[in-house]
Amino acid sequence: MDSLTGSTQSFYDDADNRRKRTRLIVALVLVALVLVAAWYGFKQGMGDGAATAGDEAATTNAPSVTVVIPGRVSVEAAISANGTIAARREMPVGVAGEGGEVVRVLVEPGQWVGAGQTLAIIDRSVQTQQAAGLSASIRVAQADANLAQAELERAEALVGRGFISKADMDRKRATRDAANARVRVAQAQYQEAVARNGRLNIVAPAAGLVLTRQVEPGQIVGAGSGVLFRMAKGGEMEMLAQMAEADLQRVAAGTRATVTPVGTSLQIAGQVWQVSPVVNTDTRQGMVRIAIPYSSSLRPGGFADARLVAGTAEAPLLPESAVHSRADGNYVLIVGKDDKIEQRAIKVGTVSDSGVSIASGLTGNEKVVVLAGAFLNVGDKVKPVIQKASQ
Repeated sequence: MDSLTGSTQSFYDDADNRRKRTRLIVALVLVALVLVAAWYGFKQGMGDGAATAGDEAATTNAPSVTVVIPGRVSVEAAISANGTIAARREMPVGVAGEGGEVVRVLVEPGQWVGAGQTLAIIDRSVQTQQAAGLSASIRVAQADANLAQAELERAEALVGRGFISKADMDRKRATRDAANARVRVAQAQYQEAVARNGRLNIVAPAAGLVLTRQVEPGQIVGAGSGVLFRMAKGGEMEMLAQMAEADLQRVAAGTRATVTPVGTSLQIAGQVWQVSPVVNTDTRQGMVRIAIPYSSSLRPGGFADARLVAGTAEAPLLPESAVHSRADGNYVLIVGKDDKIEQRAIKVGTVSDSGVSIASGLTGNEKVVVLAGAFLNVGDKVKPVIQKASQ
């Protein structure tokens, strides 16, 4: 009986110990879970604090850059072209008469001459003698005509007395008329000789500027000698500008232009007076002729640049410092989302003293970096300082 009672008590003691161990394990697990949750919360808070501090530090250390919001302003729609200078009305001057030996050349290239002014003198010693002979033949013919007229008048006085027949009178009238005709022939031959001699000298067909001289004293010239002088009528010049097919549609007669000869800073005001009605099928370009006044800096055959103003257009206008170039074109840097640098490809329009107009690539509402663009990279964080846009 005592043995049974001891066994029962041992059973209850073991059960109680197991319950205590279970409660202890559960308590330890709960404590561990609480500690893990607390550690995770602490690490999360530390991470967020560090990120916030890092962002604040990055913003504080970001460089300040000057930006401009260009908007859209009215700018001149200009077209650039290049070409050569030429005389607007070039006059080639050669031998008009029979020619001969050149005795004197009276002008030099670059000299202004009047209409009909002698440029070169041709020897006329032989032609002068021929003209003198023809002049003498006029006097001989006139003497014969005078004699025939006198004989006719004497015959008319005798015809009433019956001494001269009507047939004789007819012959005398014919003789008189033939003599008068010979006078007119001699006069015509003499005038022809005078006219030929007058065409021996080489003269200016109109007032203008002598461009070239291709003759020297002692040279034998004739109808086959070609051009001896080239002149610009009135000294008027023009620029023959080659222009793309699309640009030709924007240009009309009367369009204003500024011409700059190569090697000079001279800007000569001109005006389009003719637009080519055809386009070269190989180059897809057409000719625009720009009339310009005479200047000593203009030399026919020389090269020049032209800027044509083909109306106005609305476009963003930037300072030149804001526009950058690379192998594939132009671009600008803009401050985009989160104040980070972005790169934007653009197409440049008109370049003037006011700035650079942007034909495409910008709407005008962007924050465009004006200065220090060379020291910035895409993705850099900056502090934009807005500058007032040029108007």
